[in-house]
Formats: sequence, C-alpha cells, structure tokens
Amino acid sequence: MKIKWAAMVLLFFGSVTSYAAEADQTVVFDVQKMTCATCPIAVRTAIRRVDGVKSVRVSFEDKSAVVTFDPSTTSTAVIAKASTDVGFPATARVSE
Repeated sequence: MKIKWAAMVLLFFGSVTSYAAEADQTVVFDVQKMTCATCPIAVRTAIRRVDGVKSVRVSFEDKSAVVTFDPSTTSTAVIAKASTDVGFPATARVSE
C-alpha cells in the first residue's frame, strides 16, 4: 500500500513540475546603449533580479537579451523596465 501511495504522489508532483516548466516563456529583447563589453553585465544583473526570471543571456554583439521567465509572475514590460532603469532601454521583439 505504501508503494502505491508513493507512486501516486510521485506521479502527481512530476506532472505539476513538467506543467510549470512548459508554462515558461522565452522572449528576445533589443537592448540599446550597450557601448562596451561590460554593459551586458549590468543588463543581466538587473534582469536577473526580477521575480520570475529563470534565465538571461545578453549579447553585446547583437545588442539583445534572451530571457526565459514565468509569465504568471512577471511580464515583458517589467523585464524591459529593469534594463531601462539601469540605463539600457529594452524592448521586446515582436514575433511574426
């Protein structure tokens, strides 16, 4: 009986975890005013501090940031504002 119960609990929590992972959203932001190789550090640090952000990759060469986040916790507007507030205006790219 204990094994059956444990299997049911594992199945339930396993499905909840995979559902949460599927709910994450990845968005590319165009980031302005990055003029040197250290600018992405400030952008990455600011965006990482936003609740709900799971990962951030900032490219100086492309002047962009790829952000994965939980849309039930934060939004593209909040993420863009975090970058803008540290001096690097950001806007989410529109998917076509």
